[in-house]
Amino acid sequence: MLGGTRITYLGHATFRITTAGDEQIIIDPFLADNPQTPDELKQVGELDTILVTHGHFDHIADAVPLAQQTGATVVANFEICNWLGTKGVENTFPLNKGGTGQVGGVKITAVNAHHASSITEEDGTVIYAGEPCGFILEFESGFKLYHAGDTSIFGDMRLIGELYGPDLALLPIGDRLVMSPFEAAHAARLLGVRHAVPIHYGTFPFLPGTPEEFKKQAQSIAPDLIVHVMKPGEELSS
Repeated sequence: MLGGTRITYLGHATFRITTAGDEQIIIDPFLADNPQTPDELKQVGELDTILVTHGHFDHIADAVPLAQQTGATVVANFEICNWLGTKGVENTFPLNKGGTGQVGGVKITAVNAHHASSITEEDGTVIYAGEPCGFILEFESGFKLYHAGDTSIFGDMRLIGELYGPDLALLPIGDRLVMSPFEAAHAARLLGVRHAVPIHYGTFPFLPGTPEEFKKQAQSIAPDLIVHVMKPGEELSS
């Protein structure tokens, strides 16, 4: 299914992807202060592309230093790309919801997400960071990955499934600030996806959802769903 793509879970909502062509991608870079990320994976080395779903610290914390160290292209909404420019990041690729762009060998589409988005500066100032999004990544092999970002469930997930047909969905299950396991199971049903990885849970006390509850809910709501529970540092590959 993965067509040679390797997907490594770095904890929370952060993933490292190595394409069949050896391009290196990080989604929602939260590494240095992420309590779930194994120490040996906090240093990423070479990096081609960084994707940011929204401005909250647990999704963007390492975007600036990684972009400056590696020269990677950062894909994010227009507002976040503007903010990154004020921090000295030179290579950005603005992509708003409904837009599709080719970055290296990967076609990336920004899709809807229902959440908040802001950036807290070092002095405590909170600035608007545009609307949050999810991403559909289509690789050269035809494999399609959906990273939902932080979101609640919404009915147009069915439309995302119809338009893009993702093979694997990375779905938040933490509850309180994102979908609960119950809602995430319904999201998988709406998407019509066969494979899902639960993310964004357990990192902080206010994210009580569990993969066990997600699997339990999916048994009745989306019985054909295959749930891959990944520990930080684990990899899916083919």
